[in-house]
Amino acid sequence: MRQLTPEGRQIINNLAQRYNFSPDAVFSMLQSVINGNGSMAQFSHPEFGGSGQWMKGGMIMLGDMFNSGLKYSVDGLCQELSNLLANQPGLIQSGSFQSQHQGTQQQGNYGGNQQQQNRSGPTEAVSLFVPPPVGSSGNWWPAGLQFPTSTGSQNNMRYAYFATIRRLAIEANGHVTLYDTLDHQIGGFSQQQSAGSSITFTSQYGLVDVNTLPIISIDNVSVQKPVQSQPTPSSSQSSPVNTQVANQEADIFEAIEKLAHLKDKGILTDAEYSAKKAELLARL
Repeated sequence: MRQLTPEGRQIINNLAQRYNFSPDAVFSMLQSVINGNGSMAQFSHPEFGGSGQWMKGGMIMLGDMFNSGLKYSVDGLCQELSNLLANQPGLIQSGSFQSQHQGTQQQGNYGGNQQQQNRSGPTEAVSLFVPPPVGSSGNWWPAGLQFPTSTGSQNNMRYAYFATIRRLAIEANGHVTLYDTLDHQIGGFSQQQSAGSSITFTSQYGLVDVNTLPIISIDNVSVQKPVQSQPTPSSSQSSPVNTQVANQEADIFEAIEKLAHLKDKGILTDAEYSAKKAELLARL
């Protein structure tokens, strides 16, 4: 988790006061806008009406869909956070998302006083976060991975999907787990609010639980697959070869018994019986 600088904390507090949100809510939204590369945000917080989505210059969706005042405040906050992140090197990737500038102007028509707040917001190039240690990338996903295809966050979970190398990184409960996505073509993620808060995604195979994917590493520590030992047959178990031999011997003895009955009935002579019996015994 990134750590705010003193200047960053002051900016968060100022935004919280002006938009009438708590600093915790504003910081949560900041993380969502970062995960959306500064152009979108998927968020879930009680002060924002629960789960929702914001897109720069586009739509905004709230759980409390009929609360226009909350809608204006969330949109203004996200717009201001997006502008703030544009001056933060390394936090967002330029060119990964397209902004609809014409839509931004339309958004300003219903924003009213909220847009006035945006113009008075912080624009100075101050560092929001404490720089990462020397030699690290500052990304929360495992080192060595390139830019993700998509990122997002929901509640206490965030993900980074790397489609080209078939990897999925998920940070939940303070731990980062890297998965092999196999041949799944992932289209979206969701977090089930039930026992265990399971994480699922959609692919060409439908809805899939993340726990069914092979784990590559946990907190940058490789996970070794357990070697399955081959069971050794016990003395009481017979191998397929032994079973086949036993069945063959039983068939020979049964044939000799039938020959004996034929001899007793006079159908076979003693010489014929002896010759056939010797032939069968030779197969043992």
